[in-house]
Amino acid sequence: MSKPRVLLADDHLIVAEGLKGLLVEEFELIGIVSDGRAMVSTARELKPDVIVADISMPHLNGIDALVQLKRENPDVRVVLLTMHRDAAYARRALDAGASGFVLKHSAPAELVLALRAALQGRTFITPDLVTEVFRLAANEVPDPLAAMTPRQREVLQLLAEGKSAKEIAKALNLSARTVEDHKYRLMESLGIHNTAELMHFAIKHGIVP
Repeated sequence: MSKPRVLLADDHLIVAEGLKGLLVEEFELIGIVSDGRAMVSTARELKPDVIVADISMPHLNGIDALVQLKRENPDVRVVLLTMHRDAAYARRALDAGASGFVLKHSAPAELVLALRAALQGRTFITPDLVTEVFRLAANEVPDPLAAMTPRQREVLQLLAEGKSAKEIAKALNLSARTVEDHKYRLMESLGIHNTAELMHFAIKHGIVP
């Protein structure tokens, strides 16, 4: 019987190698990528049974990579593995369609349980955050990222990574003018007045580390 095929997306090589050792007995690791764009392109190519992805990755974070993949294939299964012990991240991940949300400092067995759940069509949330996640959902706390388009979130991440409008335009196949337009619309909608505040917002909300 063949093992479930797993794609791993994490920009920390030491973490990726550690996860490889953890998963090898039960799963077939078909690839390791280090940024969100590579995660999307490799998933399209290799069609893994489940993806394990960090949230904070260069070029495109794990949640927005998940959104892109879900748009193309609603059945894609992604378990997000993160250092962020904030229920807001978990809620955002689940709203985007994640099959699981596991903290990096949790017991390794939790990741295996999350992968098994994902393969069975169920959702796994690390037990440490379950109560907080449901409290957020009950209180309907607004997520400032929810009103942004996927393209706006991409532009925001690349701006926060220090890319110029010209570099972003090249990466996203847009004009520099369009990038600037996205930037100022973001600032207006968020009540932010300069690029430094925009970068602080991106860090605070997990768009970049």
